[in-house]
Amino acid sequence: MRHEDIAKALKEYRKKNHYSVKDVSIMLGERSMEVAPKTIYGWESGQAKPSADMLLTLCELYNITDVLTAFGYHEDKSFFHVTSSERALIESYRKHPELQKAVNKLLDLTVVRKTGQSQ
Repeated sequence: MRHEDIAKALKEYRKKNHYSVKDVSIMLGERSMEVAPKTIYGWESGQAKPSADMLLTLCELYNITDVLTAFGYHEDKSFFHVTSSERALIESYRKHPELQKAVNKLLDLTVVRKTGQSQ
């Protein structure tokens, strides 16, 4: 991944959350991570990059649950973001194979098995 991708994503997610650079600086300070707004601008312009710990904290602040996708690690453009509630549904679905056929019918899903047959 290129350095510019991280910068672009950080700025995009900050704006999606309606945070100003000063807001982010304050929120990081509340987590004992003192960062000047100028530093955050540097991260967003690609002039500098945050440490791994800082990047994970920013992901938490920006509600980024899929770090790899958020920062461009998936080449597949058909890949989409899954929310935490959707992830919980998927995990529950996988834990209960005995209910999957009923869930599929309820949601009017046609599931293709690995053998290529519809279920």
